[in-house]
Amino acid sequence: MIARHSYEQTENGEGVETIINAPCEDPVHGKGQFTEKRIHLSNRLPYWVQAIIPKLFYIIEKSWNYYPFTITEYTCSFIPKLSVTIHTKFEDNPGTTENCLGLTGEKLVERIVDFVDVAYDEVSPKHYKEEEDLKFFQSKKTMRGPLPENWKNTTSPIMCSYKVVEASFEVWGIQSKAEEYIQKTIREILLLGHRQAFAWIDDWISMTIADVRTYECEMQRKTNTKVNACVTDAEAGENPKTLDGEGGGGGLKSPKSFSPLTNLFSPSSSSSSPGQNNTSWFSW
Repeated sequence: MIARHSYEQTENGEGVETIINAPCEDPVHGKGQFTEKRIHLSNRLPYWVQAIIPKLFYIIEKSWNYYPFTITEYTCSFIPKLSVTIHTKFEDNPGTTENCLGLTGEKLVERIVDFVDVAYDEVSPKHYKEEEDLKFFQSKKTMRGPLPENWKNTTSPIMCSYKVVEASFEVWGIQSKAEEYIQKTIREILLLGHRQAFAWIDDWISMTIADVRTYECEMQRKTNTKVNACVTDAEAGENPKTLDGEGGGGGLKSPKSFSPLTNLFSPSSSSSSPGQNNTSWFSW
C-alpha cells in the first residue's frame, strides 16, 4: 500500500522514485527488506524553503523493514544539516504500551506523545475521499468498519504503529520553524497513509508475500516513469554529478524536534544497516 500511495502522490515529475528494493539481513533483527528512494518535492515546499534550496531538489529515504520493527532515515545532499530518523514498532494493542521503543534518559523526558487517530483526525481537504473516510468505510471481504468514535477500545483485531520521529535542521534563524514544519508534514503523511492502508484492505488482505513483491515492483516501475518523464527534461543542461551526491548528513546532533507518534493503523546503493552510513527523510 506504500507503493500505491507513492504512485497516487506522484505527478508532474514530483513524488517518490524507488532506487533500490532488495532483501537485507541484520544480526539483531534478522531478515528484512531494504529500500532507497528519492523524494522529489521542490514545488510542494513552502516558499520560505524554496528560497534556500536548488530547483532540482530531492530527499533521500533509506528504510530497513524488519517487521515488526523498522528504521527509516532521511537526508538531503544539498542540505547537510538536515536529518530525520523514524523508528517504528508494531504491536497488537490500541496504543497502551507506555514506552514501546524503549527510550531512556533524556529522550524519554523530552518526548512529546501525539496520538494519531486514523478515523477522526481530519486530513487535508485536498486529500479527502469519501470512500477512504473510516467513519463510513466498510470492508466487503472482512466486514471490518465503519469505525465508531470509541473504536480504539472496541475494535478487534487492532494494531498500533508506534513511532519515534527525530528531526534536526541546524540552520540558524530557521531551525525551529523548519523542524516544526518537518514534524507537521510527517504527521500528515502518516495520517493519510494509514487511513488508506485500512481503506484499501480488500486489495491486500488476500496477498501472499510473493504477491506483495510483484505488486511493489509494478507500482514502483509506474511511479518511476511518472517521476522521470519530467525530471529528465528539467535536468537537461545540468551537471548530474551535482545531483547524485549523498554528502553531508552524518547522523543526528542533539535533535531539537522530537516526537513519538502513536495509534496509527495500518531500505544507498548498499543495504548495510543504519548507522554505518547516515546519508539518508517517508516510508512508515
